[in-house]
Amino acid sequence: MKVTLSVIKADVGGFTGHSSVHPDLILTAEDMLEEAKDEQKIFDYYVGHVGDDLILVLTHDKFIENPEIHGLAWEVFKECAEVAKELKLYGAGQDLLKDTFSGNLKGMGPGYAEMAFEERPSEPVIVFAADKTEPGAWNLPLFRIFADPFNTAGLIFDPKLHGGFEFEVHDVIGHRKIRLRCPEEMYDLLALIGQSGRYVIKSVFRKSDGEVAAVTSTERLNMIAGRYVGKDDPVMVVRTQHGFPAQGEVLEPFAFPHLVAGWMRGSHWGPLMPVSFRDAHPTRFDGPPRVIAMGFQIANGMLEGPVDLFDDPAFDRARELANVVADYIRRHGPFEPHRLPEGEMEYTTLPQVLKQLEGRFQPL
Repeated sequence: MKVTLSVIKADVGGFTGHSSVHPDLILTAEDMLEEAKDEQKIFDYYVGHVGDDLILVLTHDKFIENPEIHGLAWEVFKECAEVAKELKLYGAGQDLLKDTFSGNLKGMGPGYAEMAFEERPSEPVIVFAADKTEPGAWNLPLFRIFADPFNTAGLIFDPKLHGGFEFEVHDVIGHRKIRLRCPEEMYDLLALIGQSGRYVIKSVFRKSDGEVAAVTSTERLNMIAGRYVGKDDPVMVVRTQHGFPAQGEVLEPFAFPHLVAGWMRGSHWGPLMPVSFRDAHPTRFDGPPRVIAMGFQIANGMLEGPVDLFDDPAFDRARELANVVADYIRRHGPFEPHRLPEGEMEYTTLPQVLKQLEGRFQPL
């Protein structure tokens, strides 16, 4: 059965500050999506959140970037933003950068990751969602999942994975894209994706048949809005098992809380902490950045789940290490390397401060 999985997220109001989502927003989204399901616009849905980002997980048969599905999500976010305004939640509607819907969500603020595929006899997927970071946060985990045999044993042992994967990389500043094949172009891939603020893995495909394995959201809010309006807080979908990396291989990279850009005011490096749903409300210095993993089984277009995959003591050490790293890097205060480098700070509110000093500089 051909099914499309759409994961669409937006920050339409924080409860409180930037830490969580008010229950009324979740109920509003659920009511609207239940109505859409009754009208057979979608097969199924799930509403979740990480930090202050509302996440819609939808299944349907209308393929990716479908105007009806994107329009539905837009209306849900708009209605939730109105509820947020009534509750005087912080940053109500901040990710909704346009007034009217224009056919799809590209350039409108919400982030989305979508894939269409023929259902396998068993179709497990993991939906990852992160808060207080940017799309490049997925680069390191995706490389390890689909190209690093020290992480993914299936690249060596499984004939269906042994041929490798192809990565579509987007230059989010230069507005261009490239496809690179692994393992043969691994060094070229690393030359790009190590610059995670510019080069972002958008999709991964199995080389043997071109089947989609993973997709991410790559929207950069500051570049769309022309000003700092909050961090991008990306989502990602990864298919697992039976011709793809095993679920445990997909989760394993997150046992290392690697440094990602974002955190307070979108201006700092911090460790990406894998957390359970109940701990997905960052408060320390508005962080550190968090990631959740929602495990779903898709059966005839319906969503079974989610399973809270980071709700596991096996990730306790990762959380402990993330706190140690957070302690260390926070001691740098406003100095690099805690603060982002100059090129990244151009996309924050710092230029407004520096502009006030411009007339006071004198020649050396």
